[in-house]
Amino acid sequence: MERERFSILRAALRHLGQRRTDGRQTYTDAAVLAVYLWAVVNDRPTYWACKPSNWPPGLRRGPLPSQSCMSRRLRSEAVCRLLARLERCLAAPARAPAILTVVDGKALVIPMHSRDPDSGKGRGIGSTARGYKIHAMIDAGGRPVGWKLTALNEDERLVACDLIARMPQGAYIVGDKLYDTNRLHAAAVGRGMQLIAQRRYGSDRGLGHIRQHGGRLRSKQLLEENLSGFGREMLRRRRSIERYFAWLTNYAGGLTSLHPWVRRKHRVEMWVRAKIAIAYVKTGKWVPFTA
Repeated sequence: MERERFSILRAALRHLGQRRTDGRQTYTDAAVLAVYLWAVVNDRPTYWACKPSNWPPGLRRGPLPSQSCMSRRLRSEAVCRLLARLERCLAAPARAPAILTVVDGKALVIPMHSRDPDSGKGRGIGSTARGYKIHAMIDAGGRPVGWKLTALNEDERLVACDLIARMPQGAYIVGDKLYDTNRLHAAAVGRGMQLIAQRRYGSDRGLGHIRQHGGRLRSKQLLEENLSGFGREMLRRRRSIERYFAWLTNYAGGLTSLHPWVRRKHRVEMWVRAKIAIAYVKTGKWVPFTA
């Protein structure tokens, strides 16, 4: 199974093109990324894939780069851009503009005693934890519109403002109670969208004496005063992002907690992006190199 997934990933890399950003380089960006993806597909550290004995007969082509070469090249901007292109290449393009977008975050936990300086302490699953967080926005079909990796202690609402500013214009954004802030409502309205989120302190309490943004008042009207139930139906569809995170995690080799060799933000971001690409291949939700 790992071999089949890797073969699709390597074919996609060949489609994107193999090139060297420096004439002195022995290995192309695609060759370096292929070695890294073989490690990620098997949930192994990068140095494991640098050993010829860990490759099945017929799968490896030519000599393998050393661990030091991999460490250096995986930090390069060219290889990072190629991995991002691979993720976009495998993603099925949207057939129409996103009418509904759902926003939420998922914690990627590491041990509390870790000294990773890029991680942070924040709210995990039921307790305080250390690690990172994926902030994602998906459409109604479960297709990611955009995502961002931060330390676990960064405010989801501020990251959501950044994601909204970078996403294509849509119609409605749905979030949980955490996202019910005037600032986030203003960011959505500024992009021609409407944020729908339940009130943080319950519908039986007022909004206070401060001036409320029109987008927040509109969200309240849709959820509490609209007799057609449109707002509540939009809120019910928020569960789609839970299915998206389950799609990333609920299989052997999925994106669960981070392994001991996945530390520092640049490594975690590459690991997450590679796991998303592998999930497309694993579930068959990929387009054969038309992007």
